[in-house]
Amino acid sequence: MRVPGFAYLYASLVVGRVSGQMVGVALILFVLSRYHSPQLAGLTAFLAVAPGLVLSPIAGALLDRFGRARLVMLDNLVAAATGLLVAGLSWRHALPAPLLLSIVFVSSLTLPLSNGGARSLFPILAPRRLWERANALDSTGHVIATLLGAPLAGALVGFAGPEWALATTGIGYVAAAALMARVHDPTSREAGRPSIFVDAWHGLRYVARNASLRGLALTLSTFNLSWGVLNIAIPVMVLGRLHGGPATVGLLWGAMGAGGLVSALLFGRINSRGRERHLMVGAIVVSAAAMALLPLAASLPVVVAAIVMVGVANGPFDVALFTLRQRRTDPAWFGRAFAISMSVNWIGTPIGSALAGPVIAWSLEAALWAAAIVAIPADAGNGQAVREGLPSDQAARDQADDPAEDADRDADDPADRTAALDRPAAADDAGDRKPDEIPAGDKRQRDGGEPGED
Repeated sequence: MRVPGFAYLYASLVVGRVSGQMVGVALILFVLSRYHSPQLAGLTAFLAVAPGLVLSPIAGALLDRFGRARLVMLDNLVAAATGLLVAGLSWRHALPAPLLLSIVFVSSLTLPLSNGGARSLFPILAPRRLWERANALDSTGHVIATLLGAPLAGALVGFAGPEWALATTGIGYVAAAALMARVHDPTSREAGRPSIFVDAWHGLRYVARNASLRGLALTLSTFNLSWGVLNIAIPVMVLGRLHGGPATVGLLWGAMGAGGLVSALLFGRINSRGRERHLMVGAIVVSAAAMALLPLAASLPVVVAAIVMVGVANGPFDVALFTLRQRRTDPAWFGRAFAISMSVNWIGTPIGSALAGPVIAWSLEAALWAAAIVAIPADAGNGQAVREGLPSDQAARDQADDPAEDADRDADDPADRTAALDRPAAADDAGDRKPDEIPAGDKRQRDGGEPGED
């Protein structure tokens, strides 16, 4: 895929996500080893993510207004400073629990800038006909991060201490910011836009009225409760019941990443149009079945098998999710819609982690069963919502015959792709968007006046 800036974007994402995966593993192990409290570990995981998700509408408005690459760089630098601060204070024995929680709270506030900004750059820099492959690369960026970052964090915690693991992430985040500085962001400035808060409100209404994004939010926010529980339960299970070390925790997450890497690359070569629902529902079923093995696992090989199954299911799920969201979102709304949609989808993870701490203190088995059981309604209970949100097979076939869609798939030249973002949105978005919710700048874009910001 020879797209200017795409290689730097992918390299920056991989390096940043490796550091992020290291933080996710090292921070939980840090709290468990230094404070010996699953409850505090769950609360730390919650505050490291949830406050930023609440601010995602504002983050999305900033991304659409001021450019995505520079704001992704800002989040990387904030994350680097946070890791170094926590490590330094812990080395000086000057990090009481309230101060730790305050630091991770502040660090979470910029998180949607990186998540939403990076994800919305993929469909801008890659031609439409290569979206599945680009999204497969995006998904492999996550699994490579899990494959490398988790074992590295576990090894550093085991052999050098959790402070060294957290400090090391700062170097990775700085490198990710430097690579992102080489990415060409085609976002253009538009005069006369409403205030940031009005833009954020418009983004919220757009996501709420977009049937596809609404259906995804109902399903993923429930499904991700299971991931939040596992983030705390797996380390406690390995360190306690299986008598393993921090390196074993990292290797388990790495094994999950390996399974996801293979499946994402395989499914990234398949046209997912019209198959999104089947891929996502199938992945949820496989994940729930694998999670149900964990409460019964009495040995490490069984845990490894279950975790790898979850990783394999995650590959096609990500490809279908990313591609669907891109197809069903007006390019002029990529920053706002992606930041808000991703945050709503992800909100279950910190909530699951916060709830897991007290449950684990009472019973580890109960927490593991809860992770498996909560995944079932994401398929059965919210399946109807997903079916309503996702385009039907017939709609997908009609969409495939759309001349505008064909033109977009043929737009290999970066200038053509940038120009395509200034055209009126595709017809598949019209049903999700009302005229009174379109900001003045976007109305001009649809009327053929001033080009939109993207």
